[in-house]
Amino acid sequence: MSESPVTVLGLDAMGSALATAFVTGGHPTTVWNRTPGKAKPLAALGAAAAGDVAAAVTASELVVVCLLDHDSVHKTLDPVAAELADRTIVNLTNGTPAQAREMARWAAGHNIAYVDGGIMAIPSAIGTDQAFLFCSGSRPAFDAFAPALQLLGTPHFVGEDPGPAALHDIALLSGMYGMFAGAFHALALVGTERVPAAEFAPLLREFITAMAAGIPHYAHQIETGDYASGVVSNIAMQSAGFTNLLSTAESQGLSPELLAPMGPLMARQVADGHGAEDVTGIVELLKN
Repeated sequence: MSESPVTVLGLDAMGSALATAFVTGGHPTTVWNRTPGKAKPLAALGAAAAGDVAAAVTASELVVVCLLDHDSVHKTLDPVAAELADRTIVNLTNGTPAQAREMARWAAGHNIAYVDGGIMAIPSAIGTDQAFLFCSGSRPAFDAFAPALQLLGTPHFVGEDPGPAALHDIALLSGMYGMFAGAFHALALVGTERVPAAEFAPLLREFITAMAAGIPHYAHQIETGDYASGVVSNIAMQSAGFTNLLSTAESQGLSPELLAPMGPLMARQVADGHGAEDVTGIVELLKN
């Protein structure tokens, strides 16, 4: 039996990877992009290139959207709201929880089933064991199309509120960019003494991997609010040492701005009498 038809709107690197996974997975796939030329490689694989958005969305019950941003999604979908009625949108465009909820309200107003999603993979990893995606919103729509979504990566349904998929996505990306900030700074720092980045990189990766083992412990501290149990290196000691990271960067002619924001938070926590606690407690200073 033939697999269910799928439409993919947006054919930049990620959208093209999604469409390729559907085509090679046996789904009749219709594609559309504002720049038509981007559909040619997919047409060569067997996808149907739609001439306009209306033709694209009416070709399938499942419409997967992967565009630049929230505004692009509205600019693309608003004119074809009537054609989308009784279909399902799976929106894999990066966005915020508030934007996901707004899109879900818009979809409900036009009788469209809506699932918001966050893809946790680079384009080349789509369809591999490394890829997974968060989904939230309409549970019946997710259940109906989960087999198709499985072709992209392992789907994780995180709630019928449309917002959690974006929240999970943004949270993981926040962790990634924090890691990148420290790694970029470290590689630049050793470069000031002509230490080859490629030579230093394996040491950095090994150290970061070892430090990441503490994440479940930090999660427990944050959930319980107990920053005083199981402390190995208290924040008073770490705050004192952190100044050396900043002063070394400056003395080596390197801006410390990728690291600098943590310094004042650590110092405030110590000044507030939490010096014997773990550094994890700085998250309390982030709460409004």
